[in-house]
Amino acid sequence: DPTGVMVTMLDEAGYTGVVATNSDHVFHRYLRHGEQLSVTVSLIGLTGPKRTALGEGWFFTTRQTWYSGDELVATMDFRILKFRPGSGAAPQAASQPAAGQSAAGGFVMRPVVSPDTAFFWEGTRQGELRIQQCADCGALRHPPGPMCPQCGSPNPKYLVASGAGTVFSYVVHHHPPVPGKQLPLVIALVELEEGVRVLAEMPGVRADQVSVGMSVEVGFLRIDDDLVLPAWRPAEPPPRPGELPAVLPEMAVDVSATFVVASALATRDFTPVHHDRDLAVANGSKDIFVNILTDNGLVQRFLSQWAGPQSLLRQTKVRLGVPCYAGDTLTFTGRVTDRTEQPDADRYEVQVTGTCSLGDHVIATAGVDGPRSQS
Repeated sequence: DPTGVMVTMLDEAGYTGVVATNSDHVFHRYLRHGEQLSVTVSLIGLTGPKRTALGEGWFFTTRQTWYSGDELVATMDFRILKFRPGSGAAPQAASQPAAGQSAAGGFVMRPVVSPDTAFFWEGTRQGELRIQQCADCGALRHPPGPMCPQCGSPNPKYLVASGAGTVFSYVVHHHPPVPGKQLPLVIALVELEEGVRVLAEMPGVRADQVSVGMSVEVGFLRIDDDLVLPAWRPAEPPPRPGELPAVLPEMAVDVSATFVVASALATRDFTPVHHDRDLAVANGSKDIFVNILTDNGLVQRFLSQWAGPQSLLRQTKVRLGVPCYAGDTLTFTGRVTDRTEQPDADRYEVQVTGTCSLGDHVIATAGVDGPRSQS
């Protein structure tokens, strides 16, 4: 296994920081009880030195290939960054979050909450899209305000919108950078069924996937315990009999310090940055953080809960974005981007995103075989 050799060489050259960046799995078939497996590991890539947000570093990629006897059953390409601590952005000191920061650290753009808008943000925390309504004439208004523009009444109430609407207009934001967001970012002005227009982002949607007049529905992005933002996602037609739903049910994971340590040990990853806080800080991190093998397991769990016990996971491609530190919440969302009919199954291509308070932590695509749907 060349991993230890590469780690030692780069450590000796001063690149002592370490973080996994990519993990691509291909499952040729599922295993059977009693099989005896063997694995080979080879070095397939080395690039550097590269300037990264963590500092100057080298990327190296290994390929693990598993066999049952002489039969190939699975492969994993695993990419690691070894970087020089202190050569990138200064790590954040551990402290109580300052104004404008999330509990897990990092600047977060926050809306101004006033007596006129508090009901709206309380609604998003509860998974509701609330629209201000005049208690006297019934007129709807968004954004909220102190007085009804129709009759001048100062007596507002609200209704909970269905969350369904169509894109009235949109922009694709390329610059300047937005803390915690991956650019380019689609931001859409949506006309709701109720007749008012609401502005929100469309995470995970490319510019070529959105158009004026397309049907959308509301979703919610949890930034932290105090802030949940509305977001738009393409509305999907009802699935055919036997077809898996196109939008995956959300899955939230409480990333406690115990979870970070226990999951790293469970995946046999004994790298100290996943269990030794002082060493993690010394190597350029804010705290211990979730390892990529745990991310792989969470992505697979998320997919399996959606696809059911008869599904077969064919491959996953996982790329890490911002770190997910202990004390945060990791929320998984996903949607089907393609479905093709196979002789004995429907094959789904699924896009998965795992988001924490700093932004997108996991960006993944997967291939899943589900039961054949009825035409």
